[in-house]
Amino acid sequence: MSASSQTAPAVDAPPQWSLATRAAFRFCFVYFLLFCLSTQILGGLFPIPKVDIPALGEITPVRQIVLWTATHVFRAGKPPIYNETGSGDRTFDWVLQFCVLVAAAPATVIWQLLERRRTNHATLYKWFRLFIRFALASQMLVYGMVKAVPLQMPYPFLAQLLEPFGSFSPMGVLWSSIGASPGYEIFAGCAEMLGGILLIIPRTTTFGALVCLADLTQVFVLNMTYDVPVKLFSFHLILLAVFLLAPDLPRLAGFFLLRRETRLSTEPPLFGTRRANRTALAAQIVFGILLIAGNAYGAWDSWHKYGAGRPKPELYGIWNVEQMSIDGQVRPPLLTDRERWRRAIFDFPGSMAFERLDNTLEYYGAALDSKSKTLTLTKGNDKKWKSVLAFQRPSKDQLALEGDWNGHKVQMQFRLVDSGKFMLQSRGFHWIAEYPFNR
Repeated sequence: MSASSQTAPAVDAPPQWSLATRAAFRFCFVYFLLFCLSTQILGGLFPIPKVDIPALGEITPVRQIVLWTATHVFRAGKPPIYNETGSGDRTFDWVLQFCVLVAAAPATVIWQLLERRRTNHATLYKWFRLFIRFALASQMLVYGMVKAVPLQMPYPFLAQLLEPFGSFSPMGVLWSSIGASPGYEIFAGCAEMLGGILLIIPRTTTFGALVCLADLTQVFVLNMTYDVPVKLFSFHLILLAVFLLAPDLPRLAGFFLLRRETRLSTEPPLFGTRRANRTALAAQIVFGILLIAGNAYGAWDSWHKYGAGRPKPELYGIWNVEQMSIDGQVRPPLLTDRERWRRAIFDFPGSMAFERLDNTLEYYGAALDSKSKTLTLTKGNDKKWKSVLAFQRPSKDQLALEGDWNGHKVQMQFRLVDSGKFMLQSRGFHWIAEYPFNR
């Protein structure tokens, strides 16, 4: 075998890094490493079905350090919530990043003092860059996949079709508007996945980082302008993309802004032989495929459990109350609008909701027994409360409920609403429009 097949192609000798460059790399190394390990990125790197890998920031002893800092440094009135809430902007998250920042600063100074004679960290940089590539790629694939399989912003649920626009929060407006256009959500998800896939291949890292930067900038702006509580995390993902682009920024600026010729970027090889580098490339691609496959399985499974592919309850739909009596009285005295019902909504198996006359919703656990023709309702906040109602369906669009409710005899007649007539669902797409149809 020839020597050329054993030795990696020659690359430029690593230059001597300036003091500022060495300090910047050391700080980024400590800060980004702690950030990735203490957040959801750690679990995102290992998308194993049915396995939830906790972030180090939420387990002992890091959690205790964060809680102590919140109480004694920031004088938090009560211990921050560290359980999963769906928000990435909890007090706990902000204090955690403060702790990471405080840890990274002295670590950088100590590192500077201990290795003040070292001229560069070329080898460590190669491996850390590899880690950041996959850390960022994992999150682009996580968020991209749940948009490509429209899950993150689901199509508006039946209850949302009844809510006045003014009752939506800014985040609710964003979620519902994107969810109402699955095609756009799929497009946005594919754009995010593209950035993640390009990061998996060393040769396309720069292109991938540019795509990620564009995607994440839009995401961050939406988070900031619609008050989506992922501001802190999305901003850090932008920083990871900038870190990957940092070596190429002078070339990119020279080419796009100054119209100068520039040489191609060279991804430094991880090893000294061609065979080792080919093996490393194959390992990266295999790991990337596993990331894609793991996220695809998770998204597909969730689609059939919680998304549009979920099973529909037998009474699925919006049911208008046509008649309701309590203890035989159609209009019993002393009942407020909060005690009168306008509609019943069945959207998810195991639950339902009543809409009151004041437009508020009250949710119940719902167990339907088709054999005994009974509907058993429960309240999550009151374990002792239960109501068993007999139901009948004289026709496909008619429903009758009868039984005990808080010690009273209730009888209700419902008629099914044709949800396909809602403008949001019936308008559809038009190539030709003589006038804007903006309602």
